Amino acid sequence: MADYQLERQSAIDAHGIIGDMCSAALVNDKGSVDFFCWPEFDSPSIFCSLLDTPEAGIFQLAPDLPGARREQIYLPDTNVLQTRWLSDRAVVEVTDLLPIGDSEDDLPVLMRRVRVVSGQVTIHMRCAVRHDYARAKTRARMDDRHVTFAAANQPSLRLSSDQVLRIEDNAAVAEFTLEQDQSAEFLLGGIDDPRFKEGGATLCLERTLKYWRDWSGQSSYRGRWREMVNRSALALKLLTSRKHGAIVAAATFGLPETPGGERNWDYRYTWIRDASFTVYAFMRLGYVQEANDYMRWLRGRVSDCQGKPMKINILYAIDGRQELPETELSHLSGHGGAVPVRIGNQAYDQIQLDIFGELMDAVYLVNKYGDAISHEGWKHAVEVVDQVCETWQQTDVGIWEMRGEQHHFLHSRLMCWVALDRAIRLASKRSLPAPFARWDQTRQAIYADIWENFWNEERGHFVQHIGGTALDGSMLLMPLVRFVSAKDPRWLSTLQAIEKTLVRDGMVYRYRNEDSGIDGLAGAEGAFAACSFWYVECLARAGQVEKAHLEFEQLLRLANPLGLYAEEFDSHARHLGNTPQALTHLALISAACFLDRKLSGEKNNWQP
Repeated sequence: MADYQLERQSAIDAHGIIGDMCSAALVNDKGSVDFFCWPEFDSPSIFCSLLDTPEAGIFQLAPDLPGARREQIYLPDTNVLQTRWLSDRAVVEVTDLLPIGDSEDDLPVLMRRVRVVSGQVTIHMRCAVRHDYARAKTRARMDDRHVTFAAANQPSLRLSSDQVLRIEDNAAVAEFTLEQDQSAEFLLGGIDDPRFKEGGATLCLERTLKYWRDWSGQSSYRGRWREMVNRSALALKLLTSRKHGAIVAAATFGLPETPGGERNWDYRYTWIRDASFTVYAFMRLGYVQEANDYMRWLRGRVSDCQGKPMKINILYAIDGRQELPETELSHLSGHGGAVPVRIGNQAYDQIQLDIFGELMDAVYLVNKYGDAISHEGWKHAVEVVDQVCETWQQTDVGIWEMRGEQHHFLHSRLMCWVALDRAIRLASKRSLPAPFARWDQTRQAIYADIWENFWNEERGHFVQHIGGTALDGSMLLMPLVRFVSAKDPRWLSTLQAIEKTLVRDGMVYRYRNEDSGIDGLAGAEGAFAACSFWYVECLARAGQVEKAHLEFEQLLRLANPLGLYAEEFDSHARHLGNTPQALTHLALISAACFLDRKLSGEKNNWQP
């Protein structure tokens, strides 16, 4: 029996990602596309077997080689994925990509090419499109040599191939034999896409390879972890909307943070909290245009088309939509039985005061290394900072979007300080008009509040929120945003407490929810990958360079075979949560850049 007939849910880290900066698809190491939302990142899925069974949609393409060794690689410096089978009888490779279109409005096309490198082998293909998260009834029908997939009120798709297709159980199937150096191609996309013409696939592949290699070649990073840093940059670029400039937090929804648990969220949106990390990572690697594009998207969230200020949300759809109500997909069984599977994210209506700091940090960095802020832009920035002056003493849900009781969170207070600090610095450097006395007075008040109300003398460390005693992984940002010296005795005491409480073999937990009991959800989540890379950078800044180097190398080994990271790690360092996670790769880039400079003995001048 062929491998594709035995398909089961693959592990989260057994996937590569392909994309065209409009949408993205996950390909497992069995050669199946088991997750694909079309035509946008946050559109309904057409393949969703990763969160259910193949009946929720899958595109299987594999040789009949039982027992073959399987491996996945990216073609160097690209987001073009290759899955390979190696056996005594044959060597087979499947190349997967979403070709880069001529226009930002081109609909994504999934291109799959199978080639026999040596030997002779039978290939099995099954493409089962299931529209609208497998909620709509999709019908497959022959259209000349093609197969069309249609469902009520959903966009139709067409599968084209140079092999003979037939229909079984509302899926396109094919079985054929290839000899050495022979290949077959499959294209799935919009009904009238011009790339379906003969010879179009080869041109698409060549142009897409050139696009990614040209883009990757712009990187200014020349450090010792160039391969991992460039792979992170390519993942971030893939998650960036070509049309809008926004970057989604992850390509997926519903992948569990707790095996079999309820911590299953939709991350196909853009979080303001990631703004400064995004800008820093792109600019640090020389991708100034991407950082400028991202800031233009952010400016559209701060003011309307008439230039009037708007309420700033913590997250948005890539097209700027503000309301993202949650819906449970009760018909899906979840990854590993983790339910409910959710789309949308109700956190859009939460209050998080930290977003102002991340926003102003991004504004400051772009003004320093990219486009200078405009007159209108500065007016909006002043309004944002004035709002911080009015609201910094309020409670909120914190950076981790707690669904329990609101508190005075340290990280929120810290980022309010950052908002004022960066605004004052920017105004001073650019001689911009600002209420310096009031801003500085508020900045000093926040500074004093943090030292007086978030330092626990008895325990000898900072605490997560006023009235509590718990630690929090977000504290690792305190020296990174330059609030406290990385060698300050109180900070080093806090770092030691974090190591004792939240760090397990270099993997850092955001918090111990079983101790603090504040996130309002059952079960314990995994270690947070971004916090783990923040920890490395904190060690390096504290002068513990050898320890930081070792911890960083260990974290690099926890990537999947393709160099990708999800949101979290379980106790065995297997991946948990949505994938690939932008924040993780942003933190990796930051840690790699700083640590490389420390190891090389260079002075780190690239700082705010």
